[in-house]
Order: sequence, then C-alpha cells, then structure tokens
Amino acid sequence: MTFRAILLALMASFLVAGCNTVKGVGRDIESVGQAGSDAID
Repeated sequence: MTFRAILLALMASFLVAGCNTVKGVGRDIESVGQAGSDAID
C-alpha cells in the first residue's frame, strides 16, 4: 500500500512538472488513461 502511494505521488509530480498549460494537462491525463487501459488489456 505504501509503495503504491509513493508511486502515485511520483507520477503525479512528473505530470504536474511536465505540463505548462491546461491543454498539456489534458493530454497527460489522456496518455495515463491510455497506458492504464493498455496495461489492463
């Protein structure tokens, strides 16, 4: 459980650091969702 929380926090920090615009945030969220969907399939 702790490992997941740390991993989630790191991923969130990279997403926030990598985005400069609202449009960029949307693209990042979409790519994370796509990656999750691909991992499930």
